[in-house]
Amino acid sequence: MTDGGQNSRLVVCALASHFPDIHVIVETPEAKGEILRRRARARGWLDASGQLATMALAKLLRFASRDRVQRIIQSTGLRAEFPPNVAIIKVPDVNSDACLDSLRDLTPAVILLVSTRLLKPATLAAIRCPIVNLHAGINPAYRGQMGGYWSLALGDRGNFGATIHLVDAGTDTGATLAEVRTVPTDRDNISTYPLLLTAVALPALTQTLGSILKGTARTIPSEGVSALRFPPPIWLWIWYAVTRRVW
Repeated sequence: MTDGGQNSRLVVCALASHFPDIHVIVETPEAKGEILRRRARARGWLDASGQLATMALAKLLRFASRDRVQRIIQSTGLRAEFPPNVAIIKVPDVNSDACLDSLRDLTPAVILLVSTRLLKPATLAAIRCPIVNLHAGINPAYRGQMGGYWSLALGDRGNFGATIHLVDAGTDTGATLAEVRTVPTDRDNISTYPLLLTAVALPALTQTLGSILKGTARTIPSEGVSALRFPPPIWLWIWYAVTRRVW
């Protein structure tokens, strides 16, 4: 299940070459106003507005970094497009009745989440198979959003990586199945970190899902102090860019 973005399409392309019976449920992305209100409830209007400004900047950086984006995609040997032979099901969101109806029809052996809304408790209770999330950050220290960015901004470069974990009722709190770490280039920035981490995690993701299907998957210990991260407000992004060269 996915939001249908570029990172998600790259994941689907990778999995389709290993698992023939794959179906993709694509939810409608959240509206910017909805995201702003939700973050304002959690962090206050000032912080939420600053985060939204950073995300707008990230879109501009993504355009400026389009050559780097293409190099990351090319490094996987894949295309960031849904394969034509993969069934695509569109739903309003992953917690909708339409999504649950589709899951009942499909009876999946495992579900992978990539860049979706959080699953609500009622949705989790209705799903009878393992649910896995590909998270662009190392748990538990970099749960939430922009985990890769925060590891660099906080000087923890050794934990620039991705986590493949089981999904529970929390935010990136499920048991860890695999971790992958890498080193960004000086051409990477807040707009390319998630794609880079997605790309380097693809082999481990494929192996992990295969292990789940075979019944041989095992969880591994995760280390560090748990912290839930959010996109940095624009003024904090500027501070780390100037003082630590983390863009």
